[in-house]
Amino acid sequence: METSELIKKVRKIEIKTRGLSKNIFAGEYHSAFKGRGMTFAEVREYQYGDDIRSIDWNVTARFGHPYLKVFEEERELTVVLLIDVSGSREFGTVSQLKKDIFTEVAATLAFSTIQNNDKIGVIFFSDKIEKFIPPKKGKKHVLHIIRELIDFEPKSYKTDIAGALRYFTNAIKKSSTAFIISDLIDNNNFEKELTIASRKHDVVALQVYDIRETELPDVGLVKLKDAESGERIWVDTSDKRLRTSYKHAWGQGQLTLQKTFTKSGVDLVSMSTSDDYVKALMKLFKMRA
Repeated sequence: METSELIKKVRKIEIKTRGLSKNIFAGEYHSAFKGRGMTFAEVREYQYGDDIRSIDWNVTARFGHPYLKVFEEERELTVVLLIDVSGSREFGTVSQLKKDIFTEVAATLAFSTIQNNDKIGVIFFSDKIEKFIPPKKGKKHVLHIIRELIDFEPKSYKTDIAGALRYFTNAIKKSSTAFIISDLIDNNNFEKELTIASRKHDVVALQVYDIRETELPDVGLVKLKDAESGERIWVDTSDKRLRTSYKHAWGQGQLTLQKTFTKSGVDLVSMSTSDDYVKALMKLFKMRA
């Protein structure tokens, strides 16, 4: 993409998503994603009923009577976006491609983090780790992330969510909040890696799908292409049994995903390319408030 065109796209997304994060999500983001760590604040004299496990024995010995360590919640967050850049993100039949929704959702979350003075980083993944942008603060950093979201070209078109989660768990040592932004189309099971990640981090999944992935229209014989494998097949969409089977397979796949995320203790919110993603994000924030 030419530099001038890229700058225009970045600016357009910045205006839209920064406004959303400032005017709509500021309070919701703050209350939905709280710091999980505790940081030392001060010492004070022991009072009846205090937990003796918090006694600071060094200060107590120095002054001759008991003192406590007082901790407070660490408000600053480290946020990591795990963004699917596999071939299936290029699909969309209504008004936007899945990757367009990925970009706007990620940008909205990114601006929400810097308004809250949090750090944000990104992991772009296919069936390999395509790029890692370490967590940092500031608008300049967020604009760099948005440029990458718009213009990034992956080396692979396949998907490995388990591999992305393993990399995330190893790369980010401090407890953080992670958003998986993906269509979650992956033939491999990633429940184990999801469970491991969620034990240390606050993990949330945002699934973006297209309506044509849920059901086929009756439009006769069509040629379909698998965006990740490149395989092409002819499908007779006038066959009612085929359409019913296709819709059933989607439903079963969603049930399996729901079970995976529920067992792993991870919130999952789904949205289609024709949905208003603002409502989906509000739903997520309200779920967690």
